[in-house]
Amino acid sequence: METETRKIVAEFLGTLLLVFVAVGAAVLAGEYIGAFGIALCFGFTMLALVYSLGPISGCHINPAVTLGMLMAGRMKVRTAVEYWVAQLVGGIVGAAILYLLAHQVPGLKTDGAFGSNGYGDRSTLHITTGGAFLAEFVLTFVFVFVFLAVTDRLTITGATGLPIGLALAGVYLIAIPLTGASVNPARSLGPAVFAGTSALAQFWLFLVAPLVGGAVAAYAHRFTHPVGLPAAQADRV
Repeated sequence: METETRKIVAEFLGTLLLVFVAVGAAVLAGEYIGAFGIALCFGFTMLALVYSLGPISGCHINPAVTLGMLMAGRMKVRTAVEYWVAQLVGGIVGAAILYLLAHQVPGLKTDGAFGSNGYGDRSTLHITTGGAFLAEFVLTFVFVFVFLAVTDRLTITGATGLPIGLALAGVYLIAIPLTGASVNPARSLGPAVFAGTSALAQFWLFLVAPLVGGAVAAYAHRFTHPVGLPAAQADRV
């Protein structure tokens, strides 16, 4: 299989698994493990996937991360677009498999929430639209900035998976009661497709805010890691 194809497959599979396993923790086991357990599940799953798929595609599995890598000059536009398509499709397929599994559990409701993100009446703390946008923007900024700071290439090797997994778990601990925690448009789209019209109506925020956060993180990264440091000597694909 060609290298480019392997990267696209890795992004599709990684996003699928992140949604199925981590969102699955919220849908199937949320009442048993709580917000802390869900956050850890996202962090641990991300950590495992970084070590599994990082050497192949960089294990972005998040359009906001891909945007940050693109703006950091570590990939071409065409590759970024291919990553975005693979991530969004992977998120939907992962949610579809989770939806089928959830329907095998008697009495489990899949409409309304289904691990989707939301604000207002769809938020545990009833956060406002502006508050939700700010939270998703800032927390995505944190995650993408950490991702860019600990990597210096498109692909990932070594121990860089640990801070990436910890960063995701940390931002989820804050975001779960606010918005259900997105910081990833692909993670949000899949569950929203199966949660119903109210989730899809609010999806725009979980598309725009993380992308803006990722873009600003890439811009800030240029100041903290200027040209001449290892991070600037990135591979171009």
